[in-house]
Amino acid sequence: MSEEKGRRDFFKEAFTQIIKPVAEFLDDVGMGENQKYPVDVIFRPPGALPEPEFLEKCHRCGNCVKNCPADAIQPLQCKDSNLVNTPYIDPEEQPCVICDSLACMYVCPSGALQTVFAEDIRIGLAVFNSETCLRKQSVECSYCVDTCPIGEDAIILSQENIIDVFDSGCTGCGVCQYACPTDPKSIAIHPIPQSQ
Repeated sequence: MSEEKGRRDFFKEAFTQIIKPVAEFLDDVGMGENQKYPVDVIFRPPGALPEPEFLEKCHRCGNCVKNCPADAIQPLQCKDSNLVNTPYIDPEEQPCVICDSLACMYVCPSGALQTVFAEDIRIGLAVFNSETCLRKQSVECSYCVDTCPIGEDAIILSQENIIDVFDSGCTGCGVCQYACPTDPKSIAIHPIPQSQ
């Protein structure tokens, strides 16, 4: 064996030993290849019942996945048999665009997704972080405001030059998070508190 190949094998093995526990931890908390969120932070499609009822009613049939015109709804891949193949949305990959048809609700055969008006959709809630926002660095960015499908009922640029999100209007669709150019995101979808 050449000295160079021996060094490569050594570093490859060392890297494997470092990364393996991290990968096992991510598996343990339920994160699969196409899911970035731990299983306690799952964003369901529009009209979803509260989580316990949703899990009880959802057939995992995939109708909402197949009929989503934005390809925002995906089947969850994780080790938890209660959650696997249930539909979810990852706003980092593809947000819900609150499409005109709201097809996902109408093709759900079980009632796990209820039909609601667009303004009554509550997937999550956008939370703004002014500390990482480009506006703090005097960059005139307004992607989150400009791309919101709900508009001024959900988010505005205030007269004080600050991004304001309105709980009553935000659907939690994730378009603002997807459009935000900062890393980490200066606006991101969070689960709705249980009290709401």
